Amino acid sequence: MQNIENMPRPEIILVADTVAREKNIDREDVFAAMEVAIQKAGRSRYGFEHDIRATIDRKTGAINLARYREVVKELDEESEFTQILLEDAKAIDKNIKVGEYIIDPLPPIDFGRVAAQTAKQVIVQKVRDAERNRQYEEYKEKIGTIVNGTIKRIEFGNVIVDIGKTEAILRRDEIIPREKFKNGDRIRAYVLDVRRENKGPQIFLSRTCPEFLAALFTQEVPEIYDGIVKIISVARDPGSKAKISVKANDMTIDPVGACVGLRGIRVQAVVTELQGEKIDIIPYSEDRAQYMVSALAPAEVTKVVIDEENNRIEAVVPQEQFSLAIGRRGQNVKLASQLLGCDIDVLTEEQEQERRANENKVRSQRFMDSLDVDEMIAHLLIAEGFTNVDEVAGVPLSELAEIEGFDDDVATELQQRAKDFIAKRNAEFAKKSKTLGIDETIKTVAGLDQDMILTLAENGVKTLDDVADLAADELIEILGENSLSIDEANKVIMAAREHWFVTEGQNLDDGNK
Repeated sequence: MQNIENMPRPEIILVADTVAREKNIDREDVFAAMEVAIQKAGRSRYGFEHDIRATIDRKTGAINLARYREVVKELDEESEFTQILLEDAKAIDKNIKVGEYIIDPLPPIDFGRVAAQTAKQVIVQKVRDAERNRQYEEYKEKIGTIVNGTIKRIEFGNVIVDIGKTEAILRRDEIIPREKFKNGDRIRAYVLDVRRENKGPQIFLSRTCPEFLAALFTQEVPEIYDGIVKIISVARDPGSKAKISVKANDMTIDPVGACVGLRGIRVQAVVTELQGEKIDIIPYSEDRAQYMVSALAPAEVTKVVIDEENNRIEAVVPQEQFSLAIGRRGQNVKLASQLLGCDIDVLTEEQEQERRANENKVRSQRFMDSLDVDEMIAHLLIAEGFTNVDEVAGVPLSELAEIEGFDDDVATELQQRAKDFIAKRNAEFAKKSKTLGIDETIKTVAGLDQDMILTLAENGVKTLDDVADLAADELIEILGENSLSIDEANKVIMAAREHWFVTEGQNLDDGNK
C-alpha cells in the first residue's frame, strides 16, 4: 500500500502558487513556510526533542516527514534523541560515517485542530516575514528617489503616506513650513531612509532636504537627467528660499538657462511643488572668488578675500548692498555659505577700509617699535605684504633689497635689527617663562605666539591642560577682543586637547593587552 504521505498533493502546489501570486513573494518562500509548519506539527506529534524535518516536492506537492539522527562517536546526554552511536548506525547502514545522518521516514500524522491552527499561524507569519523582506529590499533600492503617494492619515503632526504596496512616514520636521495636508491628498516626497524593523520596513520621506530639490530638477530638466548638466551643490531654507549651483559638461550648453527653461517653465514647476520657494540658480565656477560673487547674488560684491587656512571668505560690498547681501534674517549669506561649504563674512567698503586701516596702524607701530624705524619704512614693509618681524628676519636679503627705496645696506640693516629683536624677545620670553612657571608643553600649541602665552600665564593659564580646559570665548576674553577669531580660538583649544585623545588611545591599547 502506497504511503499517503508520499502521494501527490496538487492542492499544495495550488495553495503555494496562489499565495505567492497574491502576496507578490517568491514561491520558494511559501514552500519553506509550509515545510516549517509541517515540521512543527510533526514535532508536537512525535516529541519536540526529536529533529523532525519535512520536505515538499515542488512538482507533485508530495509531503515527506522524517526523523534525523546525527551519527556520533559519543552521545551527548542533552542530544540523545537527535544522535546515534556509530556502531548502532552501522547496523542500519554499514557505509555510514560520523557526521552523516540516519533518516527514519515517519508515518502519516493526523493534523488535529490545534496542529492545523499552529501550522496556519506559522505559514501566515512566514509569508508576512517574506513579504516584509521583499518590501524592504524593494524600497531600499528607492532611497534617493522621489515617490508618489496619497495621504492616509496624520498622527501627532507626522503624515502617513500610502505609497502603493506599503506605508511611509513623513515626519513633521520633514514637512515644508506652513504646508497643510488632509486625507486623500496626492503628494510627492524624497525617500530619505529605509530601516528594517520588527513591525516591517519603515520608510522615511522628506520634502525639506536639499536632495529633494535636486531630484525635482533632475525630473524636470532633461539635461540634468542625461548628465549634460550637473548639480554641484544645493542649499535650502525650506518653503522660503533656495540656491542651487549647476555646471555644464558641454561648453555649448547654458546650465542656468537649461534649468530655467523656456519662459521659466522648468524652474516654475519646481517652485510650485515646493510651495512657492524662491530658487536662485547659480553657475558653478572653479574660481572660488567668482563662485562666491555669484552665490551672493542679487547683491553686488566689489572685493573678495579668501582665507584658505581657516576656510573663510570675506566679501566686501557697497553700503547700499549690505542688507541685500545679508538677506532677511541673514538668509542670503547663510545659503551662500552652505552652497560654498565655508564661512562668509560680509563687510561694507567703509567697514573694510576702517578695519584695514586699524590693522595697518597696529602693524606699523609694531615695526616702528621693534625695528626702530620711521613710519614711512614701516608702511613700505606693510605694502610689500610683511605682517611681522619674523618674516623680515627670515626673508632672503635680495627680496628686501628689491623694495622701492631700499638698497643692500638698508636691507642688511633692517634684517639685522629684526634678528636682534627676535633674539632679545626670545631671551625675555625664556626669563619670564621661568618666573611665571610656564610649562614647556604650552609652547607647542599651534596658533599661540609668545605674547599670547605670556598673557595667558599672567591669567593663570600655564599648562597644556589649562588651555585645553578653556572655551573659545574664554580664550578670546583673556587674550583680547581682536586677538583671535572664534574659529582660530577653537583650533587652538583642539590642538591643546590632542594629547588627551593620544593618552586615551594608549590606555585602551594597554587595557587590551
